[in-house]
Amino acid sequence: MEDLNIVVRERLEKAAELERANVALYPNGFSVPDRIKDLLAHAGDKKAEELEAEEKTYTIAGRVLSVRSFGKSTFMHLCDSDAKIQVYVQKNLVGDETYSIVKRVDIGDIIRVVGPLFRTKTDELTLAVKEFVLLTKNLRPLPEKFHGLKDIEMRYRQRYVDLMVNEQVRETFRKRARIVSGIRRFFTERDFLEVETPMMHPIAGGATAKPFTTHHNALDMDLYLRIAPELYLKRLLVGGFERVFELNRNFRNEGVSTQHNPEFTMLEFYQAYATYEDLMELTEELFVRLCREVNEGKTSLEYQGSVIDLSAPWARYTFIESLTAIGNVPQEAVESREGAVSYARSLGIGVEKFEGHGKLLTKIFDLVVEPRLVQPTFIYQYPLEVSPLSRKSDAAPEFVDRFELFIASREMANAFSELNDPRDQRERFERQIAAFEAGDEEAHQMDEDYIRALEYGMPPAGGEGIGIDRLVMLLTDSPSIRDVILFPHMRPEKKG
Repeated sequence: MEDLNIVVRERLEKAAELERANVALYPNGFSVPDRIKDLLAHAGDKKAEELEAEEKTYTIAGRVLSVRSFGKSTFMHLCDSDAKIQVYVQKNLVGDETYSIVKRVDIGDIIRVVGPLFRTKTDELTLAVKEFVLLTKNLRPLPEKFHGLKDIEMRYRQRYVDLMVNEQVRETFRKRARIVSGIRRFFTERDFLEVETPMMHPIAGGATAKPFTTHHNALDMDLYLRIAPELYLKRLLVGGFERVFELNRNFRNEGVSTQHNPEFTMLEFYQAYATYEDLMELTEELFVRLCREVNEGKTSLEYQGSVIDLSAPWARYTFIESLTAIGNVPQEAVESREGAVSYARSLGIGVEKFEGHGKLLTKIFDLVVEPRLVQPTFIYQYPLEVSPLSRKSDAAPEFVDRFELFIASREMANAFSELNDPRDQRERFERQIAAFEAGDEEAHQMDEDYIRALEYGMPPAGGEGIGIDRLVMLLTDSPSIRDVILFPHMRPEKKG
């Protein structure tokens, strides 16, 4: 820390020297018509003689990443948001006054330079500086080994520095942007309407989760930050929009892990006259297309050492089948509450938290099946008691028409054939209220207006939610959700 303070003081002194020489440290109004990537593309494989014959100048700007001075000449590497290039400044070309500024340039400064392109003796493409302007003076040095594992918390906390020095990190967020754009194209091409629904709800609904609460002063009412947009999107189905989607920010007052952030991004979409089985095929199409778009046309990728093949069709198991066929759960645990309790205790599960057989089996699934679902796998027909918004299966009413998609041992998507019977929905809400009164903080609340909407008539429909952050993790080989969120939530920084 003392070394850092010394460097900062030195830079402050250097800044003061420049200001005494009437050099503006943070000027404005300088246009930058050229991008470094365009210069690199233009130069391509052109020989030195071809570049010299062009007699054309370029104007670029960026952050200084390296400085090497040799008396009356200086080499620098300059980086903008896309690429890096070398620049060469000679005292006899820019003059004594400007070169005195060049000599005070530090790594991290932002500069604007104008000049032609040439190649050095080592054939490196370089811009010969004819005009030089300091645009932003850096007062804090860039870390030399910022990418090291020991600095990982610093990288998340100071993402602005992480982006400066780690091209791989910048590329991750470029890919994220392409993935989100690709999702929009995919759904608009299929006649889905992109919509926006409220982020502050009078009733916490659309999922089972503990919400964040806030208070609206003018209305004098408590509100909940959105845990899911589901009930509002289904109101739009009632209103006559038959295909809708929303890329939405959700907030859940839960733990933080490599897979969970209290604020996260979801895609939710709803299609009238479709079933959860139709959405399985749609989901396969979406994932394959996105993988090809960010993975050079390939449908397989490597994620944390495992090769994952996204080629359709994907494996499909019922929830019950997966317990025995994948998790090797004893048949008696699947068939009876007593057997499930005994098996759960052998796994160290506190069974008192799970009153129903279905909830207990779901917890067993989380522990023994989910870790084994590396390749894309649909698990469908979940227990009714863990699916308060999903339609009952006609063939087996104790289960619902629902699937979850798992890839790389984690849930990636959750989809239903939607419940549109208002009488059944009211009964489900009432059971959730009873669970909440019994201590379940994540139980769903009663939503009378949503039931009223269903009473007007919602067409049969399928709906799905896909975690954008986890999808980006998969497609960018990122081990933690914090790697794909620009500013993840963290504990307060320790002082002193």
